Amino acid sequence: MSYFGELTVRMHDFREELLNAKPMVCVERAKYTTESYREHADKPMVLRRALCLENILQNMSIFIENDTMIAGNQASSNRSAPIYPEYAMDWVINELDEFEKRDGDVFYITEESKDELRKIAPFWQHKTLSDRGLAGIPAESRVFYDLGIIKAEGNITSGDAHIAVNYETVLKLGLINYKERTEKKLKELDFTDYKNLKKSYFYRSILIVLDAVVAFARRYADLALCLAEKESNDSRKTELLEMSRILNKVPYYPAETFHEAVQSMWMIHLVLQIESNGHSLSYGRMDQYLDPFYEKDLKLGEITEDGACEILTNLWLKTFTINKIRSWSHTRFSAGSPLYQNVTVGGQTAHKKDAVNPLSYLILKSVAQTKLPQPNLTVRYHKGLSDAFMKECIEVVRLGFGMPAFNNDEVIIPSFIEKGVSEEDAYNYSAIGCVEVAVPGKWGYRCTGMSFLNFPKSLLIALNDGVDPESGTKLCEGVGHFKYMTSFNEVMKAWDKIIREFTRHCVIIDSSVDMAIEEVTADVLCSALTDDCIERGLNLKEGGAVYDFISDLQVGIANLGDSLAAIKKCVFEEKKFTPEQLWNALANNFEGEDGKKIQNILINGAPKYGNDDDYIDLLLKDAYNIYIDEIKKYKNTRYGRGPIGGVYYAGTSSISANVPQGAGTLATPDGRKAGEPLAEGCSPSHGMDKNGPTSVFKSVSKLPTHDITGGVLLNQKVTPQMLSKKEDRLKLVSLIRTFFNRLEGFHVQYNVVSRETLLDAQKNPEEYRDLIVRVAGYSAFFNVLTKQTQDDIIDRTEQGL
Repeated sequence: MSYFGELTVRMHDFREELLNAKPMVCVERAKYTTESYREHADKPMVLRRALCLENILQNMSIFIENDTMIAGNQASSNRSAPIYPEYAMDWVINELDEFEKRDGDVFYITEESKDELRKIAPFWQHKTLSDRGLAGIPAESRVFYDLGIIKAEGNITSGDAHIAVNYETVLKLGLINYKERTEKKLKELDFTDYKNLKKSYFYRSILIVLDAVVAFARRYADLALCLAEKESNDSRKTELLEMSRILNKVPYYPAETFHEAVQSMWMIHLVLQIESNGHSLSYGRMDQYLDPFYEKDLKLGEITEDGACEILTNLWLKTFTINKIRSWSHTRFSAGSPLYQNVTVGGQTAHKKDAVNPLSYLILKSVAQTKLPQPNLTVRYHKGLSDAFMKECIEVVRLGFGMPAFNNDEVIIPSFIEKGVSEEDAYNYSAIGCVEVAVPGKWGYRCTGMSFLNFPKSLLIALNDGVDPESGTKLCEGVGHFKYMTSFNEVMKAWDKIIREFTRHCVIIDSSVDMAIEEVTADVLCSALTDDCIERGLNLKEGGAVYDFISDLQVGIANLGDSLAAIKKCVFEEKKFTPEQLWNALANNFEGEDGKKIQNILINGAPKYGNDDDYIDLLLKDAYNIYIDEIKKYKNTRYGRGPIGGVYYAGTSSISANVPQGAGTLATPDGRKAGEPLAEGCSPSHGMDKNGPTSVFKSVSKLPTHDITGGVLLNQKVTPQMLSKKEDRLKLVSLIRTFFNRLEGFHVQYNVVSRETLLDAQKNPEEYRDLIVRVAGYSAFFNVLTKQTQDDIIDRTEQGL
């Protein structure tokens, strides 16, 4: 038996069933959405959205699996992906015959489903979020999107999410509390004020949606009762009857038992995912709001630790049933079909005490037993976190599926407080999606991930006097061409000019998309369950949340630093070659004898980020600070409309965008050839970090971490042998403590897998069905990734301890 024990027989069988499930494209949601939009075309958009969700929940297929104790399905079959036509339809129709032919993230679709989608597609022409979002981007900014310098396809085709709603209040008070509050607010409105008419639409929408969620739960209650009547096994019959009782109660009424609380939470989480095509819908600090139910049931003898563990593993399996299909170009930014459904444990209480409780340990155990890419597990680290809990975390890390990730209270909490978050709320933050952070139930959409800015490509354009060297497009006025520069100071002036201008266009694109989302796809349930939308009468896009800070994502951080260091040292200090010679080598992709010689000097003759060398580390910090200084100037579309904040900060959680953005980037001055992946997150470029993990930590710690509140994503890779001995596991605990306590690191996560295993998995995928790897701020099955993404993971530096 493994350290954490094994799944129960039925949960093991359920897991096998899900792993064997064929990921299909489900058209039910698309069908019922189109039907509702046609019927209610005259309604205000927020009411149209509510009635659409009601129609879906009333009519979609439901089922209860043989092995489950928790009810609720997203699509007509598990692991199938719904189509959300109101977000985008053009790519769906264009790619219908390609879903099964993909290099990774393959989906299957029947000919009948294809026909159904082709029939409804004409209705959505010029009406989708994608249509409106792209049409709204000014021409001078649209060129950045079209050239792939700034990428925002995830927002435009999927909407938002990246949020955790107020699960604690839902469990304590039930949806009945939200309904009563909404009815009271609606009754108090004075319609002679036109603004209150708009608020009334929102309140009426909430009431429609809350009733729809309750009716949806009771559809399962009826189904469970029906199944119980036919069930011959007395134990299963009793279980189905209990499920029916629970589903008739929650989520409308408060939960009282652990089982009720988990079912209530799952039903809400599920409907949020049905409502919106956004991802990174997260559970927040689950150990904090679920532990009272767990400990109460334990004390009363209503549940055992093993029984609660089985319910949690059941929840993780249900979480894994949710799936999402993206366009192929978007898929390459999110390889492995991630949903980023994050669960946070540990950290501190609002009174600054260690928050680890019995459920914290049980969540670790249950996630370890299930061993799946979902949920995404994050541990909040702080100085007072016990060695006992840290050791348990490392035992999970040893299992080699990239979890848990660690976020550092010692940096994140002060960073929040500096930005205006109350101390109590700052101490209650959770991870959202990958490594981004927010206050659950009080924060608006997209605490990170608005758009992706390609830093290395931006540098090449800066060196080319504001012209994209690949397309020849003049994007803005530069300060001159690199070939004629006589000092490194001119290079930095060029970078300063270009990155400030590009940052401005990021904000313009973000705002264009946000305005379209506000106009086209209001999320009623998500807004209702986030403070203070009901009190303000505003949905999330209108400024209803208590806090609303967002970030764009910067891709290729290490490549930028390494490129600048190589230019400074090799060209202007040591004069190994002239600016013109370097530029020509880049243009020729380092071909020919001279090109290869220059490439070798760039790679081996200049300092590299990740080795604790101030020469490069501080240069990168200076370059990044220019971007940070500029992004701080801008506001999002909710600024001044209610929330605290409404401004931007930086973020490096670039998911798998480093691969496609590298594919569209010419050779760079760090010696990287055209088309090769960029460095991911804030991690060093592959193979360039040669001085061990401590040096990597020291380099990362020199970044302006307090200003990169959108996430400082650091991936590290070690072999299983490195953690095979107890003393080595203790070394890793000490290393993480040093990184967080002394160096003020933001985040770290580990891939525990050897290069040899990954190479063999590429050759013999059928023998590695269960192999899970950490891609970026999330984990995925290795076999579903594209070969390019697999190669990128294989090439990452293997660290020692």
